[in-house]
Amino acid sequence: MTTAPAPALDEVLRALDEVEDPELRRPITALGMVGDVALDGGRATVPIKLTVAGCPLKAEIQRRVAQAVSAVPGIETVHVTMDAMTDQERTGLRSGLSGGLARTSPFASDDSGTVVVAIASGKGGVGKSSIAANLAVILAGGGHSVGLLDADVYGYSIPRMMGVTRRAVMVDDLMMPVDAHGVRLMSVGFLTAEDSPVIWRGPMLHKALTNFVSDTYWDEPDFLVVDLPPGTGDVSLSVAQLLPKAAMVVVTTPQLAAQRVARRAAAMAERVDLAVAGVIENMSWFVAPDTGNAYEVFPGDGGESLSRELGVPLLGRIPLEPAVADAGDLGTPIVTSHPTSPAARALTACAAALVNALRPRAAAEG
Repeated sequence: MTTAPAPALDEVLRALDEVEDPELRRPITALGMVGDVALDGGRATVPIKLTVAGCPLKAEIQRRVAQAVSAVPGIETVHVTMDAMTDQERTGLRSGLSGGLARTSPFASDDSGTVVVAIASGKGGVGKSSIAANLAVILAGGGHSVGLLDADVYGYSIPRMMGVTRRAVMVDDLMMPVDAHGVRLMSVGFLTAEDSPVIWRGPMLHKALTNFVSDTYWDEPDFLVVDLPPGTGDVSLSVAQLLPKAAMVVVTTPQLAAQRVARRAAAMAERVDLAVAGVIENMSWFVAPDTGNAYEVFPGDGGESLSRELGVPLLGRIPLEPAVADAGDLGTPIVTSHPTSPAARALTACAAALVNALRPRAAAEG
């Protein structure tokens, strides 16, 4: 009868090197989250130090650790203990994540490789947030690392559209984006109750947005999609200061009246030296589910007219489809829940056109 070889400590540690924190996306060993591992025959005891005591992903971290360690030859049982980092450990982690840098916008630097895309509209109700959420999911599905910043502070809707109900975690004073559908999210909705109104004046808005940009661990994504509020108010000005390299995409509907209002958002971009990358026309037509016939619900060619006026590409036209709103209410964007639907296909084409439109600009900045 042969006896199974006793597991080696270094094998267990190598297995733990492969376990990533689901929010920070770095090995838990590199983050200082693993305590002194103990082996007793085939039993491994692995102490884990969570960034915060009430970590909402505690069970997921425990599952990942147990799965990784149990795969080590000779390990029969895994006991994972959970504790929280000390204040000193947490401060050290925060300093390591931010590189000890001062609190400045990481996306304003010439060294930043992140392409910032601000989704704007002249007025509400044109589907801007839905388009922002779906574009972010499409980009992430294409293999890019993507952040989605909900800058619509008063009318935040990204948490619901992306199916997130939990709060954001703080590591010391550094906020951790919430992950959903492969996209890293930040919204005031993660810091307040869903039905609680946000009643802030301009200076408080600017401070909140500064925190979302500078005091959030975005980890240098390939793309940062920003859902701007409708109109041309304080938030848009703050975003222009914090994200001076952003390219704006203007969302309109076919109606001439909506197009004229959307033109004001583009004019605001010009005033603050933000480039306009293109125009997306939403609610362009309606496809009858029983016949498949397309009907133009709203008159006009607002998207094409606006793109000609601005001298930028019309990135796409999105049909009016009830499933888009239903998917948003359920927290599963249409490109995930119904990827072959007319709206999802049109949004996917828009994302491809947007990337193509941004390539010359990214090459020039690089």
